[in-house]
Amino acid sequence: MTILDRLTRLAFPAAALRRAIQLADSGKAAEAFPLLAAAARAGIVDAKYRIARCYLEGSGVPPSRMEGARWLLQAANHGSADAQALLAALYVTGLATAEADGKGAESEYLFKRDSSGEPDFTAAFAFATKAAEAGSATGQAILGYILTSGPEPMRDADAAHRWYEKSAFAGCAEGCLGLALSLARRGRQEDRVRIADEVRRAASAGLPTATYLLAVLSEHGLGVPRDMPAAAQLYLAAAEKGLPSAQFRLGLALIDGGLIDLDIAAGEAWLRRAALAGNIEAAYLLGDRYVKTQRPDFAEAANWYRRAAEAGHQAAARALASLYLTGNGVAEDVEEGARLLRTSANGGNQEAQVDLANLVLGGAGETDDGASVAGWFEAAASSGDLIAAFNLGLCFAKGVGVRQDEGQAAHWLRRAAEGVAEAQYMYGRLLQDGRGVAADPTQARIWFARAAEAGVLDARVALAEMLLNGRGGSREPKAAMQLFERAAVDGHAGAMFALGALYGAGQGVPIDQIAAQKWFAAAAELGHSQAQLMLGRYLLKGLAGERDPVAGRLWLERAAAHGISEAADDLAEFASG
Repeated sequence: MTILDRLTRLAFPAAALRRAIQLADSGKAAEAFPLLAAAARAGIVDAKYRIARCYLEGSGVPPSRMEGARWLLQAANHGSADAQALLAALYVTGLATAEADGKGAESEYLFKRDSSGEPDFTAAFAFATKAAEAGSATGQAILGYILTSGPEPMRDADAAHRWYEKSAFAGCAEGCLGLALSLARRGRQEDRVRIADEVRRAASAGLPTATYLLAVLSEHGLGVPRDMPAAAQLYLAAAEKGLPSAQFRLGLALIDGGLIDLDIAAGEAWLRRAALAGNIEAAYLLGDRYVKTQRPDFAEAANWYRRAAEAGHQAAARALASLYLTGNGVAEDVEEGARLLRTSANGGNQEAQVDLANLVLGGAGETDDGASVAGWFEAAASSGDLIAAFNLGLCFAKGVGVRQDEGQAAHWLRRAAEGVAEAQYMYGRLLQDGRGVAADPTQARIWFARAAEAGVLDARVALAEMLLNGRGGSREPKAAMQLFERAAVDGHAGAMFALGALYGAGQGVPIDQIAAQKWFAAAAELGHSQAQLMLGRYLLKGLAGERDPVAGRLWLERAAAHGISEAADDLAEFASG
């Protein structure tokens, strides 16, 4: 600072302010600050406002939001509309607190750590109103925002619209954007062009959100001609300014090639930037991409799912739960998986509700989960959701979260059977066994046939048994064999065992002990205990021409371990012989 500047600072506050502005405009913020401070201490309101900006922007002085707010408050209380508008903005975003009241020694503020608090809409409204009424276009835009998005008692859409109009008319970019959004909320077709014009005005002033919205309008041809290349360029412009929503959309466009040339690596990079900036949909999508690649990276997927889940993304919480339940990318942890499913389910994710229900039906989860699960399903089932009706039927059948009631189980399964194949099979079982409803083999056979046609393996086997023994209708051995064979090829151990028994006894087909042993072996490998017994006998006695006492004994031991008493008897006989 020159000697002249020092003298000016001491003797002529107004001149000091003018000189400070000259220095600041020429890029000498550090030299300008002492002059501003002198003018501010002399009571010049504009100097107080400029001092506040210096602290908020870190221009010529270390940044301090607390000091900035304190000086803004002084300027605002002395009638500076600019200070009132900026202070209102700080209160809205929680960046100013009641501590900025100007009381206390300056040293308390200079060394106090800045922190963000909760928005103070009451204080914001008071200062925004003063600024707006004084003609501040920025204050008018902020007041419009408070009247639109503040606490419910403060909201007044019509008043907000009027303030946005005034702000936009004065050329304020934020006012133009607010007016466009206000017009859009009214939903009138005739306003589309005007909305686009206001968004364009805001975008031309460099507002990233407006640039992004103009890209959306250009992509979909709303109020402007549809122009994919222009939309891509606008998304890129907003993304480069750090707007997460634009980074996300640009990433998607580069990955799917819908707006711009395909560039998957660049697309994922933009998605990553969006996710790191807080876009939870981008984080979730990244997790999905790592799971669904040819070489899945479950650990990386877990990291992105966790980021999205912790921010409240319900589908991400469910996806992360799946990784914990299977031990993919993370240590297997059923409790953590159940907790995440519970979080997602409580947030309304119906798929998570079903997953949690399956856990609970399998004996996992917490004590209160059953009641929650049953409650979710009852609410959805009562409104016509057939999947929910099916799951509610299972809850009544197993007594999960409700008193076990086979009559209620039958009621809900019958509802679900109108469109859920698994429910058709389950309802057929109840009709076959007479549980919860009167036994009706004919109807059971009909429901099994519907479920079998829809691809339910257990239904194919159940229908095949009824066709074989003639329950609920005529005997049809050939059709039964065909169903057993289809189910066996698809991996149903019970169907494999049935084929072994039929070939072994020659029931409906010529006796074929080799075929019988083949099917018994296939079922035994899948853990079917009766098939293990039969395979043991075949190998011990050489019924199919192949005698193998060692293997036979091993299969009998497996069957005995599953509680098959005949296997234990055969082993004892084998040992004594």
